[in-house]
Amino acid sequence: MQRNAITSEVVRLDGLSNREFLERHARAGCIGLSGGTSLIDRAICRAQRHLDAQENWGAWSHAFLFEGRRADGHHWVSESDLQFHTKHIQLGVQENRVSKYYDEELYTMLAVLDFGLTETQVTSLVQEGLELVANRDRYSLRELFGTLLALRRPELRGRDNLLARERSLYCSALVQHLFRKCGLDLSPGVHLKNTTPEDIARTATPHVAYRLERERAKSKLKELKTRIRKRLNREN
Repeated sequence: MQRNAITSEVVRLDGLSNREFLERHARAGCIGLSGGTSLIDRAICRAQRHLDAQENWGAWSHAFLFEGRRADGHHWVSESDLQFHTKHIQLGVQENRVSKYYDEELYTMLAVLDFGLTETQVTSLVQEGLELVANRDRYSLRELFGTLLALRRPELRGRDNLLARERSLYCSALVQHLFRKCGLDLSPGVHLKNTTPEDIARTATPHVAYRLERERAKSKLKELKTRIRKRLNREN
């Protein structure tokens, strides 16, 4: 049985590769967060500025659940994502090896949130995640736009997503769904389908957050934000 988390703690790390960080801290029942520099990562981080009084961008653009190490020796994750491969497209709830996140150009920031869950809670989380994988629940871009609308109008955050669809969950909504199923609400007052990666990162539920925040990643992200802000100012 894992230890029980009583208070929240943030452990910031640098000097590790993505692989070293995940091998050290990933375990079944933990939440993974990632941030990157792709167009969609930047768009999600920018949209989450409405959660901050100073309108600082969010740091996280994707959330997923660690399932644990399998017989093949690899850690696996449950997630709802958009993936495009040669002659193959994955849209929705899926399983992937954690090695997907070893790419340091795509995933410049990573976090592992450990809630000190019991074995029973971990089993419940993983089983529910696998059920959604088997049912092929979709990744809903439509719901994502509904969440972006709610971010601009805070009074909508606790209500049903205006663009909700059946059997559809984007990444952070999936994680919130799984944890509510095992009795933990990571973002009270926010509707399941209006939950963002930043909401999960800021959860008041006691946990330990291990964050890999490279100086080069933070500098690069700051440079990108400045560049985009200047472009927007020119256009306005």
